[in-house]
Amino acid sequence: MNNSSSSMRFLPTTFILVGIPGLEAENIWISIPFCLMYILIFLGNGIILHVIRTDFALHQPMYLFLALLALAEVGVSASTLPTVLGIFLFGTTEIGFDACLLQMFFIHSFSIMESAVLLAMSVDRFVAIYSPLRYTAILTLPRIIGTGAIIGLKSIMLMAPLPLLLRRLPFCGHNVLSHSYCLHPNLIHLPCGDISINNIYGLFIVSSTFGLDSLLIVVSYGLILHIVLGIATRDGRKKALNTCGSHVCAVLAYYVPMIGLSMVHRFGHHVSPLLQAMMANAYLFFSPAVNPIVYSIKTKEIHRGIVQMISGKRARV
Repeated sequence: MNNSSSSMRFLPTTFILVGIPGLEAENIWISIPFCLMYILIFLGNGIILHVIRTDFALHQPMYLFLALLALAEVGVSASTLPTVLGIFLFGTTEIGFDACLLQMFFIHSFSIMESAVLLAMSVDRFVAIYSPLRYTAILTLPRIIGTGAIIGLKSIMLMAPLPLLLRRLPFCGHNVLSHSYCLHPNLIHLPCGDISINNIYGLFIVSSTFGLDSLLIVVSYGLILHIVLGIATRDGRKKALNTCGSHVCAVLAYYVPMIGLSMVHRFGHHVSPLLQAMMANAYLFFSPAVNPIVYSIKTKEIHRGIVQMISGKRARV
């Protein structure tokens, strides 16, 4: 352990991670659903990416944004995998101080990317319904690539100061976390120094990303609903709304667990550690696991591409 000139400025070399509180003896059994979930996430999102990459008919704005969403979800899951499986399969509960900060950086960066991509997808749906004839002319490939680059750069730049801000704080011997991975809302409760700057900056990140993104998504769907209600025929309204169904499911799958976890972290001081762990896992794993299933079932073009991929493999066998 590293000690500064003052014992009060104790800086841990490691953090202690926690699996499912109260169920430590069952770690090997708990590892089974987590392994299955990781397989589902990587396989499902990998298939989505493969189908979009190989099917030229899917090289359209809607599906390119879906590919960006799948990449962000794979990134979030890959960031948590080493510590989650390390705990449940091998009983490894320690993580280095810098490794923990790095994991926190990647988890939150990919989460910010996921939120921004969901916003971009809502704008895509608005343009498709508001101006279908100019859809591909407005959302050109260079604009989509530029949007993806801006989303990635924004996520990295916003998150980069957080590890530096945490390193300047004294931890005074507190190094036990509440989850199987490092999250900023959990880490920020450990230091014994003044965390006002960290809190202010953390609130700025939340409000300028998740808060603003969710607000603009609601505005986009308000405009979409206004346009759809103006369509004369019932079939036309139904067809327009059906194009948004998968995206609405993706938004709910992402934001509902996130809001629930945020409420637990900020107001649930007497909530059981088991519920906190379950909410944190739902926040990180529910959306990446559910979205490939939703898009495979509800999006005809993706469904058709998956069927063709499977039938093509069977034909070769």
